[in-house]
Amino acid sequence: MSIIHVCPLSKIGMIAPAVGARSLVTFLNVGTPVTRPACIAPERHLIVGLSDIVAPLDGHVLPHDGHVRQFLHFMEAWDGADPVLIHCYAGVSRSTAAAFIAACALRPDQSEQDYALRVRALSPTATPNLRLVAIADDLLGRNGRMVDAVKAIGRGVECFEGVPFGLEIGPGKEKPARLS
Repeated sequence: MSIIHVCPLSKIGMIAPAVGARSLVTFLNVGTPVTRPACIAPERHLIVGLSDIVAPLDGHVLPHDGHVRQFLHFMEAWDGADPVLIHCYAGVSRSTAAAFIAACALRPDQSEQDYALRVRALSPTATPNLRLVAIADDLLGRNGRMVDAVKAIGRGVECFEGVPFGLEIGPGKEKPARLS
């Protein structure tokens, strides 16, 4: 079973070895330090430097299609045998969006609504970054269904850090959706 785990930055050192993760994706503001757990090889650690924003803001990096393409290419190379761990600072917005995006990309046969509802059931704090989701929706040719699914689950419960979770994406990866 392929599993995508999500957590905040403060918990990666504990969760990565506990779940057997061998791949790590970091979504943090440019320049934020992160210590890669020993169980993650350097070549299996993707760092995506962007801010948790949905509109331009001075001094911040707005998510763009290059960020999402970089992430999708990394996830396409993941064999699904060992769990992948995705984190952002709080484990609430960028990382939950990324888990949802990866699930939709790697299992194009599954419903966007189903994955959004599963994310919400697993983490009441999840509030996927809508800009990241919208970019992925466009790149994956989902015709607004990913955006609609995330809007339908609404904002998660207010928190300092999100509830870590593991999203099962099926018995194995299907053929990934092609990028537009």
